[in-house]
Amino acid sequence: MQRDFLLPNGFGEVEGSSLDAVQGSISSVKKLLDTCRQARLAIFHTREGHKPDLSDCPSNKLIRQNASPENKQHLKVIGDIGEMGRLLIRGEKGHDFVDELQPLPGEVVIDKPGRGAFWNTTLMDKLKAKAITHLLICGVTTECCFATTIREANDRGFECCGVEDATAGYNDNFKRSTLDMIQWSEGLFGFVASLQPIVDVLAPLASYVMAFRVCSSSQTTPAFSRLSIPMFRCMYRDGTGAGKVTGMLLLLYKRIEDYKKVDPTIWLHLEPRAAVMERARKLDAKWPDKTKTPPLFGVPFSVKDSIDVAGIPTTTACPPLTHVPSKSSPVVERLLQQGALFIGKTNLDQLATGLTGCRSPYGIPRSVCDNDYICGGSSSGSCVSVGAGLVAFSIATDTAGSGRIPAGFNDIVGYKPTRGLVSCQGVTPACMSLDCIALIAGSVTDARTVWDICMNYDDDDRYSKTAAPMPRHINATGPQSNSFKFGIPPPEALAVCHLEYRRLFNDAVIKLQRLGGRLMPIDWKPFVEAGKLLYEGTFVSERLASLPGDWLDKNRDHLHPVTRKVFDSVVARQSTAIEVLRDLQAKALYTRQAERVFAYSSSGVDVVVVPTAPMHWTVKEVEADPIGTNSALGTFSHCANVLDLCAVAVPAGTYSVVKSSEQSSKGRLPFSITFLGGSRLDAETLEIARRFENSMDGVFIPKRKKPSEDSITLE
Repeated sequence: MQRDFLLPNGFGEVEGSSLDAVQGSISSVKKLLDTCRQARLAIFHTREGHKPDLSDCPSNKLIRQNASPENKQHLKVIGDIGEMGRLLIRGEKGHDFVDELQPLPGEVVIDKPGRGAFWNTTLMDKLKAKAITHLLICGVTTECCFATTIREANDRGFECCGVEDATAGYNDNFKRSTLDMIQWSEGLFGFVASLQPIVDVLAPLASYVMAFRVCSSSQTTPAFSRLSIPMFRCMYRDGTGAGKVTGMLLLLYKRIEDYKKVDPTIWLHLEPRAAVMERARKLDAKWPDKTKTPPLFGVPFSVKDSIDVAGIPTTTACPPLTHVPSKSSPVVERLLQQGALFIGKTNLDQLATGLTGCRSPYGIPRSVCDNDYICGGSSSGSCVSVGAGLVAFSIATDTAGSGRIPAGFNDIVGYKPTRGLVSCQGVTPACMSLDCIALIAGSVTDARTVWDICMNYDDDDRYSKTAAPMPRHINATGPQSNSFKFGIPPPEALAVCHLEYRRLFNDAVIKLQRLGGRLMPIDWKPFVEAGKLLYEGTFVSERLASLPGDWLDKNRDHLHPVTRKVFDSVVARQSTAIEVLRDLQAKALYTRQAERVFAYSSSGVDVVVVPTAPMHWTVKEVEADPIGTNSALGTFSHCANVLDLCAVAVPAGTYSVVKSSEQSSKGRLPFSITFLGGSRLDAETLEIARRFENSMDGVFIPKRKKPSEDSITLE
């Protein structure tokens, strides 16, 4: 709904078209848009236009009509000067949407170079990221962009409904014919509906609110229930006045101070309450209408202290490497732009080297579920801050499992996107070619929300990736929409797991089958061999590659004893260039073999499901054997980044543990499974993980209540 197509002297009128019908559609589109916003549906705006240099404009589109021998109508072409700037050029006034239909914060804007909205855009990836399968389509013009987009969406598996009152074109006869073709033969390309019945169906959704079951597996701190992004949205949404965010922060900081009595090792930097309160007041002032706020408005989050936040020291739990960055990492910037509130930086295994959480000079964080047990690492503080309900989500890193292992040990979700989909700029490297951002949250839905915001190609990140070059279709309806194929490790691989882990893993497999999953045989070898490359091969040498050549000798005394031992073993290995090249060749081989496991075919699987870790040790057990326990923890996690996979760890039950030698005291520990997905198949993998999560107890449950019954508090 761009000015160039709807307003006088825009591209449409310059081309000789009448504006009566398209201008008449604005009010209907606005009615539909307002209804969908009130129902909390995802909104996508598309606009056609080209780069100023026209490098993305095909020559036939640029000159064909103008060059026609009998042309007397098309006197200007794309890029020529009009009264609203250059015609159909991005950034010009005419290219933008009309005032009545401007996007709100958090709504997606797709700039498309063609008539259809899918060609050469990120629309498919954005729809998948939000798990969308059904589309309501409106706008102008019916015969061109509207129809082309519906046909493109149909080819990709989406169920589409065109809203006949909320579309128009420059030729009334073409509109009727276009709509008839879409719904011809019982909906060959989609369906067509009138506006009012859609409004009537969607209107009740505006009165839906979220009711939250208290979710806490903590044995030491049962009062610390989890926070979530929907919880904060509901808390702020009624817009009863300023101060809601600041009021939330008073409660949150009390909770943080109370938890310090349980575990004082979580924070390496905690923002002063007054500073965060001031930012909250600015948020309240900037968005006084709480129904039109960005998606992370007032949502508190933490950051692992190997990721830059402007003006705050980044320590990586290693004093000699401490620096004060002048700008934040891109991932932090994107979150702040969407209204999130930065609370502080969290503890970690030194130099992000370790999976136990026991290698920091600033103390050992403990599992929120039992103070005697490790919380996992290296993203230890990040996972505890979420697991203890101190923040709604955290930004961490994952090279060998650092975001998944501690998530599993704290009964929360740890998601490692395909390496390169989220920028790693502003992250202190561990193994630069294998590092990736990890998203820690209380639910798969929250992790997915944060990923959708953070996912962006970064030209400054040498390992950044665009979305999948050949995206897979979706299944919107029928049995296929609820079915999937999955593989698991063979029995001999699972034999290393704790007995309770094996029992709970078998229960998870049965549950997945009941959810529509079909268990398929897979080749497990590439996963095993790729995992070995990370620490048994030469790749571990990259732990030192980002440091100056004499750094280890000069700073040896500042290293944690276990970190120093790991680095000394790297030096002692004396790896040669020939060995490195052989390992790179092996990595390419195993990656190709893993691609066959996830093949887009009848024999390929959608996900491979593994235990997140083989067992859960106490802090004392890890301190007795820090290298051996750490190595064992990565049994099922080391392979993911080597094979360029995505992975999400999800809670999958709890089990009893004896807490005293007299066997008179028992506690409960969490069990977690990880869904491994193919490279850039994150959306598909997250959706299967979400379905599994929703089948478990203790998840957030949608419930319809009267608006007056909405009452959500932190305590």
